[in-house]
Amino acid sequence: MGRTLENLEQFGIDVVLGRRRGFRAAILRGILYALSFIYERIVQLRLYVYRKRIFRERTLGCLVISIGNLTVGGTGKTPVVEKFARALQTGGRRVAILSRGYKSVPKPAKRNWLDRLLAQGVDPPRVVSDGKLLFLDPMTAGDEPYMLAHNLKDVIVLVDKDRVKSGKFAIDKWKVDTLLLDDGLQYLHLKHRLDIVLVDRQAPFGNELLLPRGTLREPPRNLRRASYIFITKNTGESNEKLIARIRRYNRTAEIIECAHRPLYLQNIYTGERLMLDRLHGAFIASICAIAAPESFEGALKNLGANVDLSLRYIDHHYYTEAELRSFINRCIRRDLALIITTEKDAVRMPRLPEADVKVPIYFMRVEIEILSGRETWEQCVARICKPQPMLSPERFFA
Repeated sequence: MGRTLENLEQFGIDVVLGRRRGFRAAILRGILYALSFIYERIVQLRLYVYRKRIFRERTLGCLVISIGNLTVGGTGKTPVVEKFARALQTGGRRVAILSRGYKSVPKPAKRNWLDRLLAQGVDPPRVVSDGKLLFLDPMTAGDEPYMLAHNLKDVIVLVDKDRVKSGKFAIDKWKVDTLLLDDGLQYLHLKHRLDIVLVDRQAPFGNELLLPRGTLREPPRNLRRASYIFITKNTGESNEKLIARIRRYNRTAEIIECAHRPLYLQNIYTGERLMLDRLHGAFIASICAIAAPESFEGALKNLGANVDLSLRYIDHHYYTEAELRSFINRCIRRDLALIITTEKDAVRMPRLPEADVKVPIYFMRVEIEILSGRETWEQCVARICKPQPMLSPERFFA
């Protein structure tokens, strides 16, 4: 059943991105195009009712920072969330990351009728980490929350669709003073003090069309809500045209240009680390299930690897043992030296017996590197960690 749904999802993506040809695909694109007009009206109406206070945002008495984007996936959001959380925690903030846990599978709660009555039907958020210990596996937490929890110490990570509920839980239980909303731009029910919006340099506004015909969640003009704009996945080329377009929508937001810098390779079973120069001239295989596999495969090639075999699955795919064994056997037949995947994929891979892993599997660890706007980044962190005492948060971040 799961594989069938993934195939249908992949078919839909191929139709949206124009990879599918023929009469049926053209008809479906026409229907999706019409639906995108309705979707846009709903998006703008929702923003209007919150802006006019018809629907009220909730405030929880602490700083709330949203990190999100206008498009569906692929902007490299998770490393930016990690960089923010690490910087704020180092700066003395008590941080909790609130995620919706996309494609996570919650464990069924075993409660009797009295428990349900006392809880009034409200389940607490799932605690991925309390900053000390990991409590959930990747499937229950979601791959991105699990990865954040694994990499960040002294940072609480919670999963729940209701971020107001999980934020209140974090404040009550751990006395946090800063909430990071992972993928929070469209979450309007909780008031944001800052909106950090990511724009992928390689595909800034997707295919320029809104869902379900395109990959945009909101029209590009909604960039006006951003406090800071991060242009991600830079390759050293000029962003002059992109910045000029961004300025048409938002003249005041600070713009920071950054890149995903590879650090090292790490064996997903043994934890052994290799320097990146191990890839130079090596014949390898790549396997990933992310929104933008081309970026990952391009990074491997830029490091000098010969990507002789590559396998892609739909974003957030959970690998089975059979799939992994089959791919390893294909690599053996081609006499490949290494299998390289992403860190996000690594947490979704089953752990095979060591004797069955005839070709070692490594993930590539990356971090965000600020290319331009470093002073702006440092000022942003300093303003969050050490706000001026004479100004209220509302005026300070206005």
